[in-house]
Amino acid sequence: MSGTRTDPAGAGEAELRALAERAGTELEEAAAPEIVRWAADTFGERFCVTSSMEDAVVAHLTSRVRPGVDVVFLDTGYHFPETIGTRDAVAAVLDVNVLTLTPRQSVAEQNAEYGPRLHDRDPDLCCALRKVEPLEEGLSGYAAWATGLRRDESPTRADTPVVGWDARRRKVKVSPIARWTQDDVDAYVARYGVLTNPLLTEGYASVGCAPCTRRVAAGEDARSGRWAGTGKTECGLHG
Repeated sequence: MSGTRTDPAGAGEAELRALAERAGTELEEAAAPEIVRWAADTFGERFCVTSSMEDAVVAHLTSRVRPGVDVVFLDTGYHFPETIGTRDAVAAVLDVNVLTLTPRQSVAEQNAEYGPRLHDRDPDLCCALRKVEPLEEGLSGYAAWATGLRRDESPTRADTPVVGWDARRRKVKVSPIARWTQDDVDAYVARYGVLTNPLLTEGYASVGCAPCTRRVAAGEDARSGRWAGTGKTECGLHG
């Protein structure tokens, strides 16, 4: 699919949605760099990458296609030190522009209003306050955003399109490695020496906020260590 620069400021919601749906079909079998190149060519500076700093695969992939791309990171106030260290290393090593978003309230301010350890009592509300709301505000200047979602991560992500329509935010959502497996990720990391969160070598298969993330046992689903025992599987950023 050829990349034709769209004017995001002039495109209406229906036009953007149709563009996303068409691209999702036409790019389904495309290589990840081709998907990223389409997004970068189509949206220019109105395209960004989001990263949890579990690894820098999509940030690295995109920087090869569009040097200086904005990489948006949510600092919830609850991250492991290793995650903040990974963010700082990505900003220092890759040709990207790391932008850190923070919630409206500090942890202390949230505790004062809602009580301590909201993440234990109402994890959905905590995620809404510390992740969903800041991201929606932070993405307001973009027409398209890239994620590191993969279909093999969990049943809730099995139908992730490589390009789709984010109805909540009314933006094009790009998941260039949606068809990759963990082996593909590992091979890419090894080939290019991509930065990864040190916790991935310490028993954590998926890295989120420290209070809501545990190590996983052999054979467990990669995301089983997130919000363990709560029945919660997603933070709300992706539906």
